[in-house]
Amino acid sequence: MIVKKLDISSHLENLQSLFCREKEIKLDGDINIHHTIIKELENFTLKTPPKLTTLNGQLNYLQKQGTLKIYEIYEFIKIITYFQYLKKFTFTGKLATWIDKVVIPKELDAIITAFDDKGELLHGFSEDLDRVNSSLYTNRDLIKQKLYGVINSKGLQPYLVDRQVHLVHGEQTLMVRAGFNHVLKAKVMDRSQSGFFYVLPHSIGELKQKQSDLVNLKDDILYKITKEFSGILSKQLMFLKFINKEFDRYDHYQARLEFAKINDYNFILPNKNNNKAQKLVDFKHPALHNAKSVSIDFSKNVIMITGVNAGGKTMLLKSILSAVYMSKYLIPYSCDKSTKIGTFKDISAILDDPQSVKNDISTFAGRMLEFSKLFTKKDTIVGVDEIELGTDSDEAASLFKVIIEELIEKNIKIIVTTHHKRLAALLAANKNVELIAAIYDEAARVPTYEFLQGTIGKSYAFETAQRYHIPLRVVNKAKEVYGDDKDKLNDLIQRSSDLEREYKDKITLLDEKITKTIQLEKNLKDKKESMDFDILVQKEKLEKEFNSAINEVKKAVKLNNTKEQHQILNKVHKQKQEIKVEKNQEPLNLKVGDRVKYNNTKGMLISIKGKKATVETNDGMKLQLPLSSLQRSGNIPKVKPKTIHIKVQKPASGYIKLDLHGQRAEEAIENLDKFLSDSLMSGFDEVLVYHGIGTGKLSRAVALFLDSHPSVESYHDASAKEGGYGAKVIKL
Repeated sequence: MIVKKLDISSHLENLQSLFCREKEIKLDGDINIHHTIIKELENFTLKTPPKLTTLNGQLNYLQKQGTLKIYEIYEFIKIITYFQYLKKFTFTGKLATWIDKVVIPKELDAIITAFDDKGELLHGFSEDLDRVNSSLYTNRDLIKQKLYGVINSKGLQPYLVDRQVHLVHGEQTLMVRAGFNHVLKAKVMDRSQSGFFYVLPHSIGELKQKQSDLVNLKDDILYKITKEFSGILSKQLMFLKFINKEFDRYDHYQARLEFAKINDYNFILPNKNNNKAQKLVDFKHPALHNAKSVSIDFSKNVIMITGVNAGGKTMLLKSILSAVYMSKYLIPYSCDKSTKIGTFKDISAILDDPQSVKNDISTFAGRMLEFSKLFTKKDTIVGVDEIELGTDSDEAASLFKVIIEELIEKNIKIIVTTHHKRLAALLAANKNVELIAAIYDEAARVPTYEFLQGTIGKSYAFETAQRYHIPLRVVNKAKEVYGDDKDKLNDLIQRSSDLEREYKDKITLLDEKITKTIQLEKNLKDKKESMDFDILVQKEKLEKEFNSAINEVKKAVKLNNTKEQHQILNKVHKQKQEIKVEKNQEPLNLKVGDRVKYNNTKGMLISIKGKKATVETNDGMKLQLPLSSLQRSGNIPKVKPKTIHIKVQKPASGYIKLDLHGQRAEEAIENLDKFLSDSLMSGFDEVLVYHGIGTGKLSRAVALFLDSHPSVESYHDASAKEGGYGAKVIKL
C-alpha cells in the first residue's frame, strides 16, 4: 500500500525483473551486513545466476519421501553448481565468511555430475537410457523417410494439397483432398477450415506404435533414476533448505547491484542515530521523467512545506518518504552519495481523502483516526498531505499544533504540506520545526519546483487560477472578496521569502569567499615555510663550504708556521662570524612528547640531544633534524580503531548432523551444546541429532537440554528414514 502511495511501484517492479526467481522486494536480516557484502561484491565481475522456479513445494515433497521429476531435480543442481562457481573466487571479508558457510556434501556429487548444462542426463550415465534414446532417434528418422516416400508416390499427387508434413495433435500428418482413400489407407486426424483432411498413413502405424513403446520404456528408466536421485536428495534435505534460502539472498544482492549499475543509482545505508543530520542531496523521484533534482535538509522532527499550488509540495513529501523506504530495504536510487537517511521502524503516508460513505466516515474523521494510531508508535516517520483537509482551517490549525507538539515529544518525524499559513505561523517559533517554501517565478508566472528552507510560502491561488484559464474578471472579483488586508499579508509573506532567498544567496557567496580566503592564507603560509626552508638550506650550505675553507687554512698553518698565516686565519674566522646562520624565530621550549611540525611534515618529538632532535612522523618514519627548525603542531593524528577479527571454524562437511550413540548423558550434553553453537555461527537454522532409543535415558537428557536452550526454536522426532524416535530435528 505504501509503495503505491509513494509512486515507486514501477521502480520496484524494474528491480524485481532482475531477480532470478520471483520473491518479495524486502531483504530480511542485518542491513549493515547486507550492505557490506554488496559493496564487496562490487569488486568482482560474476556471471548472472540461472533463472529458477520456486522450490518450496519440491522441498515439502522430498520431506514426504516423494519422487521428483528430472527437471525439478535439475533446479536444485543449478543452485548447487552456481555456488560451486562462486567458491572458486578468492573473496575476503564478510562475503568470504558467508560463502564459506556453504559446504556442499560429497554425497551429491553423483547427481551433480550426471547432468549437462542443458539439464539433460549425460550420455554414458545410463546404458539403458542411451539405447532407448538411440532407438527413438532412429525410429523418428524412419517415420520421416516413410512420410516423404508417401508424398512422392505418383498415385497420391492429385490429392495432395501441399508437400509439407503437418504436426496435428502431436502426430506428423499430410494434408489431402477428399477422395484420397482410393489411393491411400490412412487415419483422419483433423480437418482444416478449407475442408481438407489431415491424415496419418497406416503404413507408418507400426513405426508409431514402436515409438510409443520406446517412450514408455524411457519413462520407466527415468523414473528409476529420479527415484534414486530423490532418495539421495531427501537425505540432504536440511542442506537443500539452507542453500535454497542462501540462493535467494544472493539473488537479492546481484539484482540490486545490476539495478544500480544500469541506472547509475547509489545505495544509502540508513543511520541508526536518528538525531544526526538527515538530508536528501540531488534526489530524483523515480516516477518523474527528466526530474529536477531536489536537495533538502529534514533533520528536524517536523518539516512543514508551504507555498504555490502545483509547485511540487506533495512530490517533495513523497520524495523524502520514498528515500527512507528504499534505504530501509537497500534499494538503490538516484541521489548524491552524501545523502543521509535515518532508520525508522514504520513509514506512514496520510495522502488520500479517507472519506468513506460505506463506513460512514468523513474526511476529517478519517484523518483523526489515522492520527490517533500515531500515538501508539515509535521510531516512525509520517507524511501528511494537506493536513487541515476536511474542516475549518483555524480550528484545525490549533488542533494540529497541539497534536504535532505531542508527537514531537514521542520523537516521531512528521512531513506536512499545507496551504494554510496559520498553522505554519503557530509552529514557526518551535526549534524542532523546519519551514520549507515552494518557490514561484513571479516574472514567468510558473512554479520553479525548487524549495527554500526557513520561510513560509505564498499559495498563489489567484495566479494559478489565471494560469489555468479562469477568466481575469473572475480572478479580480475574487481578489476583491478576499480583501486588501489579507492580500497585504500575502505580499508580506512574499517579501519575507524574497528577503530569505536574498539572504541565503549572500550567505552562500560569503561562504565561498571565506573558503577562498582560507585557502589563499594556507597557500601563502605554505609558500613562506618553503622559502624559509630554502634560505636555511642555502645558509647551511655556505657554512659548510666555509668550514671546509677553514680546514684548508688550518692545514696551511701546520705546514707553514708563520705570523702572516696566523693573521689570515684570524681574518677568516672574522668573516665566518659575519655569515653565521640566523634563526627566523625565537627558540621554542620544546620537550619530548610534544607535537611538532617540520615544513609540512607533522609528528611527535621523541628525543633531544643538544641541538639535534629525533621526530617520529605520522607515517611512522624517524627523522633527525635541527631542534631550531621545528614548530609546534596541535593537530593530533586520528587513531584508527582496532578491528577485532573473529574466526569461526566451519564444519568439515555438509552433514549438519551429530551422532551421540554410546555416550554418557553428561558427555553427550556437552558435545550437543558445542554442536549447536557451531551450527548457529555457521548460519544453519535446522540440524539433526541422533541419540538412539535404548533405555530412553539419553533421549530424555537431550530433550531436557533442548527445552532449556535459549537458541532452540523447536524440535521434533525425525522421520523414519532419518532415524525416527532415535533422532531429533532441531530448528534454531
